[in-house]
Amino acid sequence: MPDEFTVVIEEGEDGYLISEVIELPGCHTQAKTMDALLKRTKEAILLCLEESPSPENKHKFIGIQKLAV
Repeated sequence: MPDEFTVVIEEGEDGYLISEVIELPGCHTQAKTMDALLKRTKEAILLCLEESPSPENKHKFIGIQKLAV
């Protein structure tokens, strides 16, 4: 069974989509389309795991909350 990772996706000011993998600090990428972004994110995860197969800093994703101030 493959590992599962939590990915946060945002749209940058330039219109590009940006992904960040919560469990792998520093693991992020960008693309113009969602399909390309997901493909690149998988590639980025594999590269990050090559560097550190057992990440020491595994975060447990709890959720996202908007907060008005």
